[in-house]
Amino acid sequence: MASFLARSLLGCLALVMILAVGGLPSPGSAMGLPQPQPSLNFTIGVEGVVWCNGCRYRGYVESRDASPLRNASVLLRCRHGRRALSVWNTTNAHGYFLIQTGMQAAPFTSNNCKVYVPRSPARGCRVAVSPARKKGSPLKFRRFVTLTDGLQARYSAGRFTFATQDRSKC
Repeated sequence: MASFLARSLLGCLALVMILAVGGLPSPGSAMGLPQPQPSLNFTIGVEGVVWCNGCRYRGYVESRDASPLRNASVLLRCRHGRRALSVWNTTNAHGYFLIQTGMQAAPFTSNNCKVYVPRSPARGCRVAVSPARKKGSPLKFRRFVTLTDGLQARYSAGRFTFATQDRSKC
């Protein structure tokens, strides 16, 4: 009796498979099938802020004892094997920067990229405190942003802080 049940069950499964496969459209026809997912290529955007500790420039924030640094040059550098990408931008009046790449960033992952602020634009605030100039800041994923031409992975590079050696030079 058990072997009869097992053979009957296998027969029923075979019949279900034949009906399921036979009911699908032919491979040459896309009718009834969902559209394939588009390639998930996206651009990279990196944002952060550059500060000067101890100097009271325009926009000074007392709780941080810091002022935003405007016109600081910021570099996004990505490297993977022999491939490299460098994209520059500058900070606005609030010390904020946003570096956006095009599709040339597709071969890189966030682990291949770092952000650098090579020097401060303020004469009195030249000492790099955080992060160290040569070390750079790694990228931290924050969100996806929808742009007119596709998706952008938006990362944070955090805060870059410079300080003064002599407060009288601020």
